[in-house]
Amino acid sequence: MVSEVLLARAEPVRIPVEPIRPPQSLEATGLSDAVVFDLVLKHLRRHGDCSTAELAMLIALPVPVLDRLLGFLRTERLVEIPGRGNFDADVRFSLTDLGRARAEDAFQRNRYIGAAPVSLADYVAQVGRQRISGARIAPDRLAQVLQPLVLPPELIATLGAAVNSQRPMFLYGPSGAGKTWLAEHLVDVIEGAIWVPHAIEVDGEIIQVFDPIVHRPIGASHAGGSFDRSRQPDGRWVLCERPVVKLGGEMTLSMMDLELDPVTRFYKAPAQLKANNGALVFDDLGRQRSSASQILNRWIVPLDRRVDYLSLHTGTSFEVPFDALVFFSSNLSPASLDDPAFVRRLGYKIRLDALDEAAYRCVFRQACERADVEHDESAADFLIDELHRRSGMPLLAAYPLDLVLKIRDRAVYEGSVARLTPEALSWAWALYFAAESGADDD
Repeated sequence: MVSEVLLARAEPVRIPVEPIRPPQSLEATGLSDAVVFDLVLKHLRRHGDCSTAELAMLIALPVPVLDRLLGFLRTERLVEIPGRGNFDADVRFSLTDLGRARAEDAFQRNRYIGAAPVSLADYVAQVGRQRISGARIAPDRLAQVLQPLVLPPELIATLGAAVNSQRPMFLYGPSGAGKTWLAEHLVDVIEGAIWVPHAIEVDGEIIQVFDPIVHRPIGASHAGGSFDRSRQPDGRWVLCERPVVKLGGEMTLSMMDLELDPVTRFYKAPAQLKANNGALVFDDLGRQRSSASQILNRWIVPLDRRVDYLSLHTGTSFEVPFDALVFFSSNLSPASLDDPAFVRRLGYKIRLDALDEAAYRCVFRQACERADVEHDESAADFLIDELHRRSGMPLLAAYPLDLVLKIRDRAVYEGSVARLTPEALSWAWALYFAAESGADDD
């Protein structure tokens, strides 16, 4: 199935985003004293002597909060001011022998070193403030997102109803019908920016949430211009595009749970936690090592109640919000899932099938534009009238680009201009459909 889009994807529209005010005290962070003290000691152990301002940048807590913390740690003889007895603007702190021992103990508990985490309660509240549910997707926005695709009007109306329902969407049909391609465009209807924490703290354990592969940071100037420049946002949060998390054949049930790294001894957030306030795409459902029924059963509660339950290795379980547009893409039909309870929770079950001839010609033209190969209407005639009709292969949306790209690849190798001749199309066709044509595998 072709996952590469033919034209530029719609640019998300920025909406005003309120900054998160930094905590003015340790109590306001909602974190335990031990978690913050350990983090300060680990940073001093890793970076050596640091000023209060430098520590504030590393830990993402305000200077006044760090001043009070360092004063306490100094009283406990865990940190000292080398060669100085008083605080001043450029004072630097270092660990004492006792502080170094405590820092090593802290590293034994976990090796997380970065911005201070946020509390679970603060995370839950922020996800609620920036939830996607309830936001109407207007027809002009959906039209903008789907503009590169060739879709019948009745399907577009169905998709509009589906995305506005905020309910899971199950896209199914034969391989090559464009299910993944459609899902990749539909996620672009989600507009705006959200705050994502570097990490959250639960029962003294650290869960890393921000993932640079998933979360795309953006500058405050691109978020709608609503920031009051006199207020510095809380540095424990990163302003990001609404995330899109895609899971394919590599997905296992264990990926839906917290992952405790045996070396660093802190947790990595599962895919659904990273996808909060965004979109979660399950691609090629049925090709995973876990059965489709096992995967679907895992999602009955989150899809129904919009919450999920995670567990720490200590046995502590806790509830987290689940706020995401969910797309399933599969070659399986809903009837074959053999799980009525789950099928009932699939809000929209949408089949994608072969195109009619006019739509297929349009896709072929777009494929030529995408591959920078001169379009030839007689080539489209040959492809449809000879190759497709003679073989009985349906007019599926994935085929034109794959065929044209093969012709372009050969032209690049030969140092010639790619031309859509009957000979070139027949050569690409034979390569592309070798398995379907019954050729033996050596």
